[in-house]
Amino acid sequence: MRIRAAVLEEFGKPLVVQDVELAGPKAGEVLVRLVACGVCHTDMYSASGVDPSGYAPCVLGHEGAGVVEAIGEGVGAVKVGDHVVTLFSPECGTCVNCLSGKTNICVAIREQQGLGYLPDGTARLARTNGEELRHFMGCSTFAEATVVSEFSVAKVNPDASLEAACLFACGLSTGLGAAMYRAKGEPGSTVVVFGLGMVGLGAIVGARLQGAERIIGVDLSQDRLDIAAKHGATEGWIADENTVERILEQTGGYGADYTFEATGNVHVMRQAVESARMGWGVATMTGVAGRGETLDIVPRMLITGRTVLGASFGGVRGRTQVPQLVERYLAGDIDVDSFISHRLSLDDVNKGFDLMHHQDGIRSVIQFS
Repeated sequence: MRIRAAVLEEFGKPLVVQDVELAGPKAGEVLVRLVACGVCHTDMYSASGVDPSGYAPCVLGHEGAGVVEAIGEGVGAVKVGDHVVTLFSPECGTCVNCLSGKTNICVAIREQQGLGYLPDGTARLARTNGEELRHFMGCSTFAEATVVSEFSVAKVNPDASLEAACLFACGLSTGLGAAMYRAKGEPGSTVVVFGLGMVGLGAIVGARLQGAERIIGVDLSQDRLDIAAKHGATEGWIADENTVERILEQTGGYGADYTFEATGNVHVMRQAVESARMGWGVATMTGVAGRGETLDIVPRMLITGRTVLGASFGGVRGRTQVPQLVERYLAGDIDVDSFISHRLSLDDVNKGFDLMHHQDGIRSVIQFS
């Protein structure tokens, strides 16, 4: 079938919206007609060429939601007509990692996904002249439709707006999960979140849902601090060189029970570690640093009881837990709609990158007619 899609032709250049060919689903695959797709920092990061694992040409996009239009042989988890969220972090349920119960990082299709292909090592996307186009993160949702592994879709309640549901495909779930599933925040705790984009705001909400007593948002933007206050932050601080000292001062010299870094800046990551509580503080990293950058931690920070965690997709098990998070949205626990700041057409996808670069709003969403 012929569809329109945004293709990354060359690193550092605008995406090119064009007609491409999409083959039907093979065994174990699902064809999804996209309704909405968030424009995520990871898409811009890969398009820039900074991502060491990036590749081109490919169809970008991974924060999608839509309706199942066709299924391949053997697919049993979803059926035609189901509403689904795409998952860049798949969940097969049967690989060694999924069975361990210790991680959300499924390894069943990881190798081929990292190369830009579906599980059988081939692509379903091609130019109109037949030249292959690779898939981005197993999703390629900057397109009117996509074919993905059945492990890469989560069936969600059809009562949920697909425009809102798409945010659970990456940014929002990453922040929520970091607080709820990875760090496993506790009632009455003190939490500090560094960086209040979509992921950081998700961590604010997650901390609130976990019953944190004091939630401090730290950012360079007063506008984002004001937004965080509406989602559960009890305090908002403008970031500066004295932030760590201020946190220590206001916590009796010990630090916060939980800190979350959502900037991708290695200097901020260090601040998150240094402001975590001596004895049991947990510092969780969700941001993606640039190529070759390293996190410099003084060993004393660890010896004195702090734990540093990484959180891919916030530790969320996609097919199992994304539907549960969507239910929290439907119950009114998460005000997802307020995070959508711009609604764009596919032709305006590059504008979405520009808005993100200028920190204009929280999340731009592409709407497909």
